[in-house]
Amino acid sequence: MATHPDYPSASSFEDRHGRTRWRFRRNGKTVALPGQPGDAEFVAAYDAAANGRVLKKAQIVRLSSSVEPGSFRDAWRKVKKTSEWLALDEATHLKNTTLAEEFLEMPLAPGLKEKWGDQLVRDFRRRHIKAVIASQIETPHKAKHMLVAIRKMIYVALDEEWIEADPTYKLSYRPEYKGWRAWTEAERAQFEERWPVGSAARTCYGLALWLGNRRSDVSRLKWSMFDFERRRVTISTKKGDKDLVLPITPMLLEILAPLDRSKEFVLLNAYGNPFSEKSLTGMMAHWTKLAGMVKGCTLHGLRKTLGKLLAESGSTTRQLMEMLGHDDIEHAELYSREAEQQKLARDAMAKLSRKLSIKKAPERRN
Repeated sequence: MATHPDYPSASSFEDRHGRTRWRFRRNGKTVALPGQPGDAEFVAAYDAAANGRVLKKAQIVRLSSSVEPGSFRDAWRKVKKTSEWLALDEATHLKNTTLAEEFLEMPLAPGLKEKWGDQLVRDFRRRHIKAVIASQIETPHKAKHMLVAIRKMIYVALDEEWIEADPTYKLSYRPEYKGWRAWTEAERAQFEERWPVGSAARTCYGLALWLGNRRSDVSRLKWSMFDFERRRVTISTKKGDKDLVLPITPMLLEILAPLDRSKEFVLLNAYGNPFSEKSLTGMMAHWTKLAGMVKGCTLHGLRKTLGKLLAESGSTTRQLMEMLGHDDIEHAELYSREAEQQKLARDAMAKLSRKLSIKKAPERRN
């Protein structure tokens, strides 16, 4: 007989057929545990025995849509009816739906037919959510966002009083995140050499770089937003739903000069139509590839490039927030901290170099 280190009071034994079986023993009571440690059925039976409950199979009451009440599928259906969900934009809906449906179709464990979508939320344990996250280890950012989607179902279960506690409470998953990197000066020069002013590629590049806009705002930019007399452009951002009044710089004027202002939108494709938000990501990858550039030079990276250039020129954190449309100081400080670190390091080494140079200077002889 051997006990399991992760499951106190659970011990194994061999039956008369030589097969290893498990049981839970405590205070003179013995409960048979099906399967092997780590199996969904084993964990469910162990949890019930350890908490003094009799494990019962949930009574199946099928709805017209074949969704079991209190299950994760039921929770997800209710999520999509909440006011919080209805207030989210289409892109957020798509991302959360994709991840939620993947979780609902995920088997409880490799080789099992049972799926998480059909399980009762009340049987969900902390170890389960950790196992789900661990299964996405190769795509850490996907795991982070899947946790967000699952939490939406957990919150519904709390509101419906299916459960009394959140199994994901204080469970955080924050993979190392560097995000889209800024373009280097050499990369910008390489792109500009390949794509002349007036081309769609150069226009997209210039708008993202000199306005610091997200792709959603670049694709929606209209000539009616520009006030060339006052040298400013007013942009109603899609993300954050607020107005940004930004200066029209000489760099931006150079980009806009050869464009046809008789059209409604500033950035147009070869057919004279505006680009869709999603297509711009792929188009920038296409344009950089044609320019012979390495991967990693993204559209959002141009926004980071402007932030980096502003920070290096001495812009304050508040100025960065207003220019880039950040709502929180943390994002803007990423640029200013990096620039400040470089400046302090450079100044410190310059002082040390001057000090050592003075010491090494040869003494004058009369």
